[in-house]
Amino acid sequence: MKGSLIILLFFCAGAVLGRLDMAPRFLAERDVTVCALWALMFLVGFSVGSNRRLGELLRGLRPSVLLLPLATTAGTFAGTALASLFLSYSTAECLAVGAGFAYYSLSSVFISQYKGAELGTVALVANIAREMFTLLFTPLLARLLGPPAPICCGGATTMDTTLPVIARYCGAHWIFAAIVHAMILDISVPFWVIFFCTR
Repeated sequence: MKGSLIILLFFCAGAVLGRLDMAPRFLAERDVTVCALWALMFLVGFSVGSNRRLGELLRGLRPSVLLLPLATTAGTFAGTALASLFLSYSTAECLAVGAGFAYYSLSSVFISQYKGAELGTVALVANIAREMFTLLFTPLLARLLGPPAPICCGGATTMDTTLPVIARYCGAHWIFAAIVHAMILDISVPFWVIFFCTR
């Protein structure tokens, strides 16, 4: 949760500096978010490529493990489509926000590029909230709904920030499923977000 709060703090600081016109002029004149996005995509690719256990994980992959990311995707899209009925945003915009799967650093930049800063901010806050909800409510979710529930709730974070709490309350035997779940969702985020942003 500390990492999410730090990111939120930096976002708020940037918003305040921008509002007070205290940010360096070159940041406002040039679209640096594109450069940040390229760097982020490079780092994501580097992280996946440098994982020495990736081949081992993929070789031991059972088809049933793929049901978790499929359930997460279907559930997220169903929930965001339903929420769009009560919001001022279109269904495609809500689906783009949901398609971040708690990967706020990547999805919010994409959405800001395609749909503007307002929806990008909504995506950032919504996806941070999803991660925090998972961190706080995993014990309850695991007890009431079983181990797959907090994994699906955690989205793309089940490989890093929410993995310790999932391992603790779901059991160590769910770690592999949580990592594969997050890897598949991580890879899918740019495709889904761009798809819905261009509808």
